[in-house]
Amino acid sequence: MKDNFFNTMVNNFWQANVMEYITYLQEEPLRLIPFCLDLAIVIFLAYQIIKITKNSRVWQLLKGIALLVVATLVSGWIHLDILHSILTSIMTYGVIAIIVIFQPELRRGLEQLGTNKLTKFFGFDKDIITKTKEDIYKIVIAAEELASNKTGGLIVIERDIKIGDIAETGVEINSEVSPQLLVNLFVPNTPLHDGAVVISNNKIVAAACILPLANDKEIAKELGTRHRAAIGISKETDSIAVVISEETGKISVAKDGTLIADVDEETLKKILIKNIVTNRLGEENKTKKERIKKLRAKFANKEIKN
Repeated sequence: MKDNFFNTMVNNFWQANVMEYITYLQEEPLRLIPFCLDLAIVIFLAYQIIKITKNSRVWQLLKGIALLVVATLVSGWIHLDILHSILTSIMTYGVIAIIVIFQPELRRGLEQLGTNKLTKFFGFDKDIITKTKEDIYKIVIAAEELASNKTGGLIVIERDIKIGDIAETGVEINSEVSPQLLVNLFVPNTPLHDGAVVISNNKIVAAACILPLANDKEIAKELGTRHRAAIGISKETDSIAVVISEETGKISVAKDGTLIADVDEETLKKILIKNIVTNRLGEENKTKKERIKKLRAKFANKEIKN
């Protein structure tokens, strides 16, 4: 009896909703456009929800709900009536239990609707220039902290020439740039303190990386291994290396095979912004704007001629 009722419900739903909508689309082909848009939005939202919840307690809850739904359907199909009744009751009242148990997570999600975190949900991140400037400020803060404690450090910032082979020599980190993390990576007598930290695409990709050493005779003999490694990587690639001396606590910058020694906080900031943002990303942005202007002028000329 229950099985017939369930089959009747499924058939009624299929006829009243799915088949009727397919017929409607056949009669109005233009409705396919909003249908495809609607479907794409639903898939995108589902993907974002899965991505956000995957590393949280909610993910375990979703797996539990999926298992419960499957168990309820299977118990109904094979006529396990007692189990089916229990599972149906659990599902009926389970929604209230979920709201009570996961009230903090639900509240946090609703609060994000009124904040700029919503842009991250939809995949819109900060402008790359703004993000890079923020990362530079964080690197400067970390360098100053290391210098004040006379803790040796070596931070390599990738530019156009990729240094993935260098990053592979170390331990993968793949984290957002953070002054606290950068400082902790160079704490003496810890597993990752010896070697270089590589920053690429606004991420700390690896630590304890091995760099090529400069062996030029022109390099001062008093320079340590970190300084030689910084000059070496800046000579072989277009990367910029920030070095903090363990002996003196002074900050130096290696660029294009040249070492700029003993720079203060403001100078370090200016060097990094000029070489990483202004001369690189600024030019790319400028080129894009010029292309847009040319295209607009081209279309404007065509309209005038027409």
